[in-house]
Formats: sequence, structure tokens, C-alpha cells
Amino acid sequence: MDLKTTGMELASEMVIKATLKSLRITEVPITLHPDGRSRPPHLKPWRDGWRHLRFMLIYSPRWLFLVPGLLLAALGAAAGTALALAPIHLGDVVFSTGTLAVACMSVIIGTQLVAFAFFTKVFAIGEGLLPQDARFSKVFKTFTLEKGICFGLFILALGLGLLLRSLWIWKRAGYGLLPYADNMARLLPAVTLIVVSIQTVFSSFFMSVLGLKTDSRRPPNT
Repeated sequence: MDLKTTGMELASEMVIKATLKSLRITEVPITLHPDGRSRPPHLKPWRDGWRHLRFMLIYSPRWLFLVPGLLLAALGAAAGTALALAPIHLGDVVFSTGTLAVACMSVIIGTQLVAFAFFTKVFAIGEGLLPQDARFSKVFKTFTLEKGICFGLFILALGLGLLLRSLWIWKRAGYGLLPYADNMARLLPAVTLIVVSIQTVFSSFFMSVLGLKTDSRRPPNT
């Protein structure tokens, strides 16, 4: 099974890899005997339980990072786009600048979670914790470092364009005070796009580092 862990996680790794490889698991009853050690048991339920849970989460980057990230990014982008154009009125409730800030936060967090999903998948495959995945390898081959940089620069250009537009409007007002809600509705999408662009570019670099092949690591096939 090409087991990799050296601590208590080995028990979980054996069960998980046996399942992934469709191996037959059989329980063999044994009789326990005192081991003869004089010291008290060194097991700590919370600490050791968390170690196992943390290890198992590596095997599920889709549900730990990808799905929540995509949901946050999609909902934040949809809400942010609508709010950047005009406030939304639902009866007596008005969603405006504050909600736009929350939507922009969701986009940034969602983008980072999606990047974490790819990082975790590449790391787990490279370390032999997860088997090679043909579909993921195709995605990994398609979205190269160069394409990630180009996409990030494209987003950066959009953000800088919106930021320059805001500066132009400020200049037309004689660099004086602007209506707060209108000004923030212009600035928040601009700075969000700039932050996302930086995340995209440097995430692409980090993904490229994780994808390097060595004598001991076998990242996704490219």
C-alpha cells in the first residue's frame, strides 16, 4: 500500500488506502495482555483524535476547501457585482456598502480556499498519500504557471482600471470629499480584484513548486 506516515496516523492511512485500492479488510480477533510497562498510558484522546482527523482531511480537499471556496467566491462575486451597480432594496431592508464589503471578503476567502484545494491535492499525490488522478492531472497540465500568471495579470488590469476610474472621478471633484457609499462602491471591487490577482499569480508559482518532480516525489502526471 506504500504507507508513508510514521506516527499514529498510520492506522488511518492503512484503512483509507485499503479503501482507495479496493482491498479486502478483515478483522482478526486477538487477546489483549498487559504490556508490562510501569508508566501510565501516554495516549491523549483529544490530541491523538485531532491528529487522525487532520490527516483524514488531507484526503478530502474537495469538501474541505474546493466546494466551500467555490460557493463563497460565486456568491460573493454575484452579490458584489449587483451591489457595485446599485443598492439592493428588499422591503425596508437596504443592502449597500457594508454588504458589498462582506461580498468582497467572500470572494477573497473563496479564491484562497480554491487555491488551498489544489495545493493539498498536489501535495497529497506527490507524497504518495493519494493515488494519481487522471482528471486532476489533465487540469494540472492545462492550468500551467504561465497561464496562471497571465490570468492573474488580466485580473490585475481590471482592478487597476477600476481604481484609475475612481481616481479620475475624485480628480473631477477637485480631490475633495465624495459621497461615501458611491466612493466605496467603486473602490471595493477595484481593490478586491487587485488582491485576487496577487493571490492568483503567487498561487500559480507555489503550485509550480509543488509540482516539481524529484527522486522521492511523484506529483500529478503532466
